[in-house]
Amino acid sequence: MTRRCVCPGSYDPVTLGHADVIRRAAALYDEVVVAVLHNPAKHGTFTPDERRDLILDTCGDLANVRVELFANRLLVDVCRDVGASAIVKGLRGGTDFAYELPMALMNRHLTGVETVFLPGDPRFEHISSSLVKEVARYGGDVSGLVSDRVRDALAGAWSDR
Repeated sequence: MTRRCVCPGSYDPVTLGHADVIRRAAALYDEVVVAVLHNPAKHGTFTPDERRDLILDTCGDLANVRVELFANRLLVDVCRDVGASAIVKGLRGGTDFAYELPMALMNRHLTGVETVFLPGDPRFEHISSSLVKEVARYGGDVSGLVSDRVRDALAGAWSDR
């Protein structure tokens, strides 16, 4: 029986903190489905396809990781569709835990799927996609926060605006 988990997120863009959680999940599970969840009503910095490609560039060396796109779906339905028994989420601190716990309890209530929380690597605690985008938007250096390809994609995204 394959132990499969889902690592959900918007990944707009994928950061080294996300990559750390995905890599650690890949060591714990037979298969990791990175679920790029997007709301078509919201305009992100990157399209869902671009997000998938940036994740593959960042974590594509992991043979047991695949990336799939989902829109307008409950996470528990995504888990059921891909046959995942767990959701893996990274936590940067207590605020993340307070935000994530009610969702984890609701997901377990709805379908019995468990959420596994991985404490974030302290080197990446301060990194979030929104902060990375803000720094990049105003010309700051995001090296060491995202992969080189994501850094270059962000620079290109803001130069077009």
